[in-house]
Amino acid sequence: MSTSQANNLAENFHAAFLAQQETKSLNGSKSLAWLAAHRQCAFDQFQENGFPTRRHETWKYTDVTPITKTGFVLANAEYGSAGHNSVEQRELDALRFDQKNTHELVFINGQFSSEHSNIGVLADNVIIGSLRAALTDTPALLEPRLNQCINSEDHIFAALNTALFSDGAFVYVPDNVVIEEPIVIYFISSNSEQMLTTTPRNLIVLGKHAQANVIESFHGLKDVVSFTNTITEIETDDGAILEHYKVQQENTDSFHIGGTHIKQHRNSRVESHSISLGGAIVRNDIVTELAGEGAEIILNGLYMGDGRQHVDNHTLVHHAKPHTRSNEYYRGVLDGHAHGVFNGRVIVHKDAQKTDAAQSNANLLLSDHAEIDTKPELEIYANDVKCSHGATVGQLDKNMLFYIRSRGIDEETAKSLLTFAFVDDVIRRIKFAPVREQLEVSVGGRLPDADLIKANLNSAKKIEESV
Repeated sequence: MSTSQANNLAENFHAAFLAQQETKSLNGSKSLAWLAAHRQCAFDQFQENGFPTRRHETWKYTDVTPITKTGFVLANAEYGSAGHNSVEQRELDALRFDQKNTHELVFINGQFSSEHSNIGVLADNVIIGSLRAALTDTPALLEPRLNQCINSEDHIFAALNTALFSDGAFVYVPDNVVIEEPIVIYFISSNSEQMLTTTPRNLIVLGKHAQANVIESFHGLKDVVSFTNTITEIETDDGAILEHYKVQQENTDSFHIGGTHIKQHRNSRVESHSISLGGAIVRNDIVTELAGEGAEIILNGLYMGDGRQHVDNHTLVHHAKPHTRSNEYYRGVLDGHAHGVFNGRVIVHKDAQKTDAAQSNANLLLSDHAEIDTKPELEIYANDVKCSHGATVGQLDKNMLFYIRSRGIDEETAKSLLTFAFVDDVIRRIKFAPVREQLEVSVGGRLPDADLIKANLNSAKKIEESV
């Protein structure tokens, strides 16, 4: 990126940061000295380091110049209110998962929309709502937890989010409470008159032996050009169980950079499902620290790109204590001139004996112009561990195509069946049925003969397993 472009955008963010520090519109959060200190430190780090370039090892394959040279305006409460009025109910209904008995939070242009949200009856001391409101109502609950899972020096966009966020979701489940109903959080970019940067900041906290399912769903309405810079922090106490989903379906004119930062305590279990289907440039960072003995995480990912989409997934798992487990399974399908990046890093620390870590990344290239850069990494500093990793890149198997065509199926449909079966191997790991079913429709709809594919999905799986 050019120096002038980076400087101009940095100046825009600096002006927004100063304006935010001066305003009192954040429901009193200005008076929270600990939050102000976090913001100032984060913005100082951004000013010192600037935007990442391809000279940085973790950004070697991803160029953020298209973001820095676009005249984005930082969204605030004004843009959120305008967005609330511009989104029609039918548009929201089209985005919603087909599931009854859910707790729904809706954020439009980064701001909580109470009129579009639907939060049901909650157990005692459970909080599901706006982070902005929680900074006013329960700041003592947030102070020891907010911004505790992130190393902003390594994640400069996370530093920007910390400095500039104004709202997001807050989910707090106290000890021994099980939330049966899924918690669904919709983030919708709706402003077509201004190109907006939104900075959702989410905090999910589960107490001892608490359980919850949280789904984040990102959308951009038609003709909207937006830049989403989102961070989710997750902390699971001893024995807690969380299923977390992030489904990104923004349009292909928009940009999305997100981070999920997780800290797990003793015997806690997290399932993380990351689905990327939209966006011009997409970057997902997932960082977890298995900080308690017996902690376990499952990382399940799917990314699809065509045209000139660029999708970058970086995962980092710290095995910090003994008897911890991680299982990582990512698949990518790329067509056209799309470019994918996968970097999966696992660090087994010195005292983390009896670690069990497995990692797999498989990629399917449907075009001679599609490209994937995949880099699995293992760093092991303990001597009694079980670790494995692998990556594959390839095209559709010609023998498999011949086998299916010999059953009277034309070539294009045979290719589509195999592609869908490859993708569905990840999708069917998803337990939350509405996400799984919507993805089958979304993914199938991208391929020729989608109806036939869905009708013959079970047959395709049997064929794949028999060869």
